Amino acid sequence: MENNIFELQYAMDTFYFLVCGALVMWMAAGFAMLEAGLVRSKNTTEILTKNVALFAIASTMYMVCGYDFMYGGGMFLSGVETVGNLDVAGALAASAENGFDGDSVYSGASDFFFQVVFVATAMSIVSGAVAERMKLWAFLAFAVVMTGLIYPLEGGWTWGGNSVFGLYDLNYSDYAGSGIVHLAGAAAALAGVLVLGPRKGKYTKDGKVRAIPGANLPLATLGTFILWMGWFGFNGGSTLKLGGIAVANEVAYVFLNTNAAAAGGLIAALIVARLMFGKADLTMALNGALAGLVAITAEPADPTALQATLIGAAGGALVVFSIITMDKLKIDDPVGAISVHGVVGIWGIFAVLITDADATFGGQLVGMLTIFVWVFTASLITWLVIKTIMGVRVSEDEEMEGVDISECGQEAYPEFTSSSGVSTTPV
Repeated sequence: MENNIFELQYAMDTFYFLVCGALVMWMAAGFAMLEAGLVRSKNTTEILTKNVALFAIASTMYMVCGYDFMYGGGMFLSGVETVGNLDVAGALAASAENGFDGDSVYSGASDFFFQVVFVATAMSIVSGAVAERMKLWAFLAFAVVMTGLIYPLEGGWTWGGNSVFGLYDLNYSDYAGSGIVHLAGAAAALAGVLVLGPRKGKYTKDGKVRAIPGANLPLATLGTFILWMGWFGFNGGSTLKLGGIAVANEVAYVFLNTNAAAAGGLIAALIVARLMFGKADLTMALNGALAGLVAITAEPADPTALQATLIGAAGGALVVFSIITMDKLKIDDPVGAISVHGVVGIWGIFAVLITDADATFGGQLVGMLTIFVWVFTASLITWLVIKTIMGVRVSEDEEMEGVDISECGQEAYPEFTSSSGVSTTPV
């Protein structure tokens, strides 16, 4: 009987893990559509190529070495089927002999699949921030290092429970990755943006900011809805199991709070934008929804729905001010990724203190600084090495023509361009 219960929960937890992983994988499409909508039409093919390719690179690098750096064991190189870090047969025998204690159990393959889509999410954050002026192959070279080494090491210090280079352990709480995934991606993006510099024409000689609107706001809106949907897997799957009344109830609260935070973030960003600009700004509203999602990711299980809404609303308001501040600092981020995932990611880390009695300010601060300093420093070094070897930025002529032609040799909207490759419509 006890063995049957174990097998049933094993099947339920594994299936739930896989479904949530598939939802998070679908977020790759969300990032691709969001970024394709927020860049100019002449750069669409390249941004789509980056998003498809980075997912493949993340999947491969995490299998080859990233998962081992993060959790140890090297199980996927040896092909051993596991339950967490336990052999399935051994776990079944132990459960039959000693009884099943209700801990989460799932296939090791499902754990890998769920973790690898998080790696790809962190790398997707980088893609939008460096859009419209980075060489495709320089970006892909960075993706190899980010997904195979930089992210897995900081993931090992947090979710993996490893000490930081053997120096100290973290007392850090981050349910689904406001810091571990989102701040990490933003830190890598910030390093890349600083090495690249702004797009041509973004800032005038007298310091004014020139708006460069995206080419396809319907695509950007679709991308946001896809990300919103995928986030239910992102946060919901982080319960790590489903079996049991208490856990099922926790999953329901995670879904409820995730949605509430997104709604609060969008409403707050829309209101703040209206007060500041006198208009309803769609791009700010979209980033507000994403900011709300990032803010609640560090602790979506404990808050009430109202608290989650307010946490998301604070993130939505914050992202508007952050995007404006980034422009004043001449940090050119075409999609607002550094603000959404970095600045609001930090807010999410400390918002944990509102509802989690076990979290401490010192623990959250040290965890946040460890993630940011490591990822930013390692990324900056990597970007500079890539710049030395192959360069990271396209030429000024290629940037003006659009990186679709120079990097990919094809345009996303050829019917709107002349045979010379020069757009016949505003882009």
